[in-house]
Amino acid sequence: MRVPPPASTDETALAQRPERSGGRAARRRDAPSLSARIRIGALLGALVARLAPYARRVRPRYPRPGRTGWRRWVPSGRQWLGIASTTVGLTGLFLAIAYAATDIPKDLNAYATQQDNVYFWSDGTPMARTGWVQRQAMPLKEIPEDVRWAVLAAENESFYDDPGVSFKGLTRALWRTVGQGETQGGSTITQQYVKNVYLNQDQTLSRKFTEAMIALKLDNRMSKDAILEGYLNTSWFGRGTYGIQRAAQAYYGKDVSQLNASQAAFLASLLKGAGLYDPTLSAANHKRAVERWKWTLDRMVRIGKLSPSERAGYRAFPEPLRQNPLYDTGQQSDYLVELASQYAQKAGHIPAREFDLGGYQIYTTFDRKREAALDGVVAGARKKARQTHPDAATAAHYGIASVATDGRVLAVYGGPDHRKQGYNESNAGTVPAGSAFLPFVYAAALEHGVVKQRDAPREKVTPQSLYDGDDGVPISTPEGPYWNRSGKKVAAHNDGRKSWGRLTLREALAKSVNTPFMQLGMDTGLDKVRQTAQAAGLLPSTMGPQVPALSLGSSTPSAIRMASGYATFAAAGQHVEPYSVHHITRNGATVRLDSPEARRAVTAEVAAEVTRALTDSFRSAHPGAAPATAAVSGKAGTTTGAIGTTAADDDTADDTAAWYVGTARAVSTAVVVYRMDLAKSLEPLPLKGLAGTPTDSVPYDIWAGVMSPLR
Repeated sequence: MRVPPPASTDETALAQRPERSGGRAARRRDAPSLSARIRIGALLGALVARLAPYARRVRPRYPRPGRTGWRRWVPSGRQWLGIASTTVGLTGLFLAIAYAATDIPKDLNAYATQQDNVYFWSDGTPMARTGWVQRQAMPLKEIPEDVRWAVLAAENESFYDDPGVSFKGLTRALWRTVGQGETQGGSTITQQYVKNVYLNQDQTLSRKFTEAMIALKLDNRMSKDAILEGYLNTSWFGRGTYGIQRAAQAYYGKDVSQLNASQAAFLASLLKGAGLYDPTLSAANHKRAVERWKWTLDRMVRIGKLSPSERAGYRAFPEPLRQNPLYDTGQQSDYLVELASQYAQKAGHIPAREFDLGGYQIYTTFDRKREAALDGVVAGARKKARQTHPDAATAAHYGIASVATDGRVLAVYGGPDHRKQGYNESNAGTVPAGSAFLPFVYAAALEHGVVKQRDAPREKVTPQSLYDGDDGVPISTPEGPYWNRSGKKVAAHNDGRKSWGRLTLREALAKSVNTPFMQLGMDTGLDKVRQTAQAAGLLPSTMGPQVPALSLGSSTPSAIRMASGYATFAAAGQHVEPYSVHHITRNGATVRLDSPEARRAVTAEVAAEVTRALTDSFRSAHPGAAPATAAVSGKAGTTTGAIGTTAADDDTADDTAAWYVGTARAVSTAVVVYRMDLAKSLEPLPLKGLAGTPTDSVPYDIWAGVMSPLR
C-alpha cells in the first residue's frame, strides 16, 4: 500500500498549532471548574462518611430484630427523632426559602388606598364629597390613643410585641381549612393591613401563606406605628366607608379626633363585620354590637389602657346615627363640584389620575347662604314660567353667577339638576351678550380714544361726547361707509326702532341706545374693543367676529365671565380672574395653589366713569329700588335673532336671550334667561315672552332677589 509522504515541518506546525492552542485554552477554562468539583465531591464524601453511621441507625429495618408482635413494625425512638428533626429542618428550610423569595409588592392595591375628595363651603362646613369610596387618610398623631387602643384591644392587643404574624392563628386557619373545608381568621393587624393594601380578600391557603410571608417582611421594614396608621386608614367599617376618619363621620357625625373610648370601642366591633355589628340594621345586630362593645372596653381595662373608673363611666351603649350623614352630591352641588374640581386640578397642578385617587380637601369660595337664596329665587321663576308660559318653559334655561370684585365665585346656578342635565348654564358660552356688552365698548373708547378720519391721530373721548342715536344710521369707517359682503350698507337699530337724536355717550349707555355704540366701536377700533373686553375678564374663545356687530354683543360670554367683567369696573379697573377654590390640602398637608393676581384692565378713572353710567342705568330703570346712598349699578341686555342687521332688515325677529348684570356691595351678579332644546342643538330659540317685559323683567327680578337687600 502506498503511504503518502510526510508533511513538512512547517506544515505540521501550522496544522497542529491551533489544536494545541485550543487544547491549552480549554484546559485552562476547565481547570477551575474541575478543581471545584473535586473539592465539592471531597466535602460531600466526608459528610456522607460522617453521617453514614447515623443513617444506618435511623434506617428502618422491618421487621425489627429483637422485637415481637406489633413492636416489630413500629419505628424506634431514634427513628422518630430523626423523622421529627428532618421534618423540622425541611420545614424551616422551606420557610426560609419562601421568606427570601417573597417580595413586598411595589404597587399598592389602588382600590384599597383610594380616598374620596371632600369639598367645603366658604365657611368651612362640608359641601359635597366625590369618589368611589368614602375614605380620608388621617395621620396617626391625629387619632386619639383611646381610639387606637380600642382597635388594638379588639383585634390584636399584642400588636407592638408580635413579629407581624400569629402562628396560632395560622395553625388554626390550616386546621379549619383541612378539617372542615373552610378558612379561618386569626390574623394580626399587620396581616390584615397586608391583605388590605397588597392582596385580595380571597380565603385560600395560598393567599394566607403569602400574606404571612409579606407580613413578616413588612414588620421588619416598617415601624409599628406606620403599620397601624395604614391599617386604620384602609379598613372597611361599613356604610360605604373605609378608614377610621370616615367611620367616625358616618356613625357619629364627627371627626375621629372627637371620639371617646366608648364610641371607639363600638367602631372597633365593626372590623369583625359591619353587616353583623351595625346596630341599626337589626335587633340581632344591636345585641351583638352591645356585647362586643362591652367586651372591648373590659379588655382595654385588662391590658391597662383604660382605668376602671373611666370604664365605669361608659354604661350606656353609644348609639350611632341612624343614617350616614356624609354629604353627597346632587342637584346644584354637582355644578359647584364640577367647577371646583376643574379649577383645583388646574391651579394645583394635580394630574387627573392622582386627583381621582382622592384624599383631597377642597375649600371652595362658594357662599352657602347666597347659593341657597339663588336656588330659591330661580325655583320661583321656573314655577312662574310653567304657569304663565307652559310651552316655552319646557326649554327654558337660567344661567346665573355671582362673582366678588376680588375674583371669588360666590354662587352659581348651573341648571335644574346636574344628574339630569350636565350642561352648566352658568359656565356656558353659547348665548350672545347683546346690549349687556355695551359697557366694554364704552370703556374701550374712554381708555383708547377714537379715530374718525384716515391717518388722523386718536382723539380723546369723554362721557359728554355726542353721538347720533337715531335708528338706522349707516355705520362709517375713516375711509367711508361700511359695506357688508352682500353689498349693503350696515346700519344699527335700536329697540323698538326708536330714534333718540344726538345724545352723550353716558346717556346712551344709561338708556341702552345701540346705534351710538356701533359707531363708537368702529371709531375706537374693534381690536381695541376686543382687547378691553378680554382684559376685563371675557374669554378670547367667546369673542365674536371682528365686524361691527361685535359692539352690539355678538360675543357669547358665560354668566360667570359677564359677572367677572362688571366686577372689574366695580374694582376700579383691576381684574382678578374668577376662582372657585382658595385652599387645598391632602390628608392634612397643604397643596400649593396658583392664586390669581389682580392686573390692570382699564384705568381707575375709566372704571369710575363706566360705573357712573351703569348707576344711571339702574336708577332710571328701577327708581326707588335702592336707597339713594346705595352703591348699586346694573344694566339690562337683550339679544335679537340677528345682531347688527342692515338698513333693509325689519325688526320682527324675537329676542333669543335676556340679561341683567349689576353690582352691589362689591359683588357682581349676571343673570341670563334663554331657550334652547338641548336634545336637538345649541341654537337659541325665541323667548316667546319667557323673560317678561322691560317693566317686568324676569332677569332683573332674579338679580334683585339674589342681591337683596340692595343697599
